[in-house]
Parts: sequence; C-alpha cells; structure tokens
Amino acid sequence: MAMHDLLRLARSLRCDPADPGQAFRHRLGVGIAIAALILILSLLG
Repeated sequence: MAMHDLLRLARSLRCDPADPGQAFRHRLGVGIAIAALILILSLLG
C-alpha cells in the first residue's frame, strides 16, 4: 500500500464532531481497530 493510500485512509477515518464524547468514542474505536490489526499481523508473522 502506498503512502498516498495510507494518508487518504487516515483522512477518511478522521472525524471532528462538535460533541467531544462522540469524538472520543470514534478515536477509541479507531484505536482498538488498529490495535487488533497489529495483534493479528504479529500473530501471523
């Protein structure tokens, strides 16, 4: 995956709602998804 694709993915995951609680939940969900992806890749590798 090229760096350009990663930046585009990061931009699409970005969320700036007015509600701080919603922003926190969104960031928490993205963080858990990334952590799960890293765990799966480390188990496979």
